[in-house]
Amino acid sequence: MRMDLATSPGSPERPNEDWASVALPASGQGGTLVVLDGVTPPEGDYGCEHPVPWFTARLGGALVELSASRPDMSLAGILSAAIRRTADAHRGSCDLSHVRTPQATVVVVRWGGPADEVEHLVLSDSVLLIESPDGGVRAVLDDRLDRLPREALRTHASADALRNAEGGFFTAAADPSVAARAVTGRTPRAGVRVVAALTDGASRWVDMFGAGDWTEAVGVLRKEGAQGLIDRVRERESAAARERAEAIRWKLHDDATAVFAEL
Repeated sequence: MRMDLATSPGSPERPNEDWASVALPASGQGGTLVVLDGVTPPEGDYGCEHPVPWFTARLGGALVELSASRPDMSLAGILSAAIRRTADAHRGSCDLSHVRTPQATVVVVRWGGPADEVEHLVLSDSVLLIESPDGGVRAVLDDRLDRLPREALRTHASADALRNAEGGFFTAAADPSVAARAVTGRTPRAGVRVVAALTDGASRWVDMFGAGDWTEAVGVLRKEGAQGLIDRVRERESAAARERAEAIRWKLHDDATAVFAEL
């Protein structure tokens, strides 16, 4: 079993809001992988005294602990419980009903257990890649945000109207019921050679710049490591900035995290 993890802040002037962890039990019979991409709120009040990294650390820690210790619970149930636990940690001091209360995209993978399966959960626009023994790569995506017209996301107010709302897109914030909106599935472990999780800052190499496809992204992760893929993204971003490319509309650089696990 081989694991590799790298993360890079989008700017040295801002804290990295991504969070990632891999946990392996002492028995060596399974494991769990968690990747979160904290959602940066616009300037101004968002009803919470805590920064986004506080939220992602709390939520990520709860997800790792529950997914490793509660094999009887589904990943959707674990996400629901982790959101509730995190909300309870600041419910008394913060307005959790605020539409911009701290929130994050989520990828959780768990393997092993009595059924010897690989379970997955994806919520919002981080990417999970699953490579089979024959080298085929399947991307597990929650593409609801991508399906929305650009015009609907042009302003903070218009995006807020679609955030965690029917017909819009969903993130892990303070409402445990959002877990039911996640993309989930199971694959026999014999059918999985690699799982890799990318926040949208790392998936840019494929989905923004078109420098390769998902299969090639797994190849880069295997040969050059997680940091190698992130370095490739940074090179493309810098080239786009020099060329004033339209591809970089919102952030020149975003927090980027990649986790590679060869099972």
